[in-house]
Amino acid sequence: MNKIIGNKLKILRQSKNLSQEQLADFLHISLSAYARMERGESTSWASHFNRICEVFEITPEELVKNEGVLNEKEDFVNIEYETQSALLNAYRKILEKYEGQIIVLKAIIEDLKRSKE
Repeated sequence: MNKIIGNKLKILRQSKNLSQEQLADFLHISLSAYARMERGESTSWASHFNRICEVFEITPEELVKNEGVLNEKEDFVNIEYETQSALLNAYRKILEKYEGQIIVLKAIIEDLKRSKE
């Protein structure tokens, strides 16, 4: 259970872009004590239960259940992948457009060269 909670704490902290030090300060504990909680080496998370739920804006049930947070992280990764894929496709279309314009411009340059001769 400690490892599961520790893993959730790490995922939640990273999703909020918080450092371990910031969380330790919020919970009024040392950085090493917080790091042990994330590694699942400590049960002290239980004594900070309400503050942890408060900072992450989750219910106590969400903190202790085995699913939810991890699935949300997977969803985030999938959304990020889809966004990157969409951007890549947009860049490819722009590149194709400019490649087409380059071909047209090269043809115009060749026509101008021939007309000068």
